[in-house]
Amino acid sequence: MNNHTKEIDAQTNHIIELAWCDDTSFETIEMQFGVPEKEVIKIMRSNLKPKSFKVWRERASGRKQKHKNKSASQKIQPKEFAGL
Repeated sequence: MNNHTKEIDAQTNHIIELAWCDDTSFETIEMQFGVPEKEVIKIMRSNLKPKSFKVWRERASGRKQKHKNKSASQKIQPKEFAGL
């Protein structure tokens, strides 16, 4: 695995972590990474187990916070993954 691939994997992991968090909106993820909601859903679908994706999707669909606009000063910083 080259450095470029590791960077992409780290970014994908950060997107997944933020998407999983109930308090982080899709708008915040798009602001930080330039990835719109539909792409976040594709990332989640391709990287989670089917049951985990279904649980996340049901939870995210029912949360107003996932669609709330937040200012740039309210960005949530992802935790660093161990071993990256």
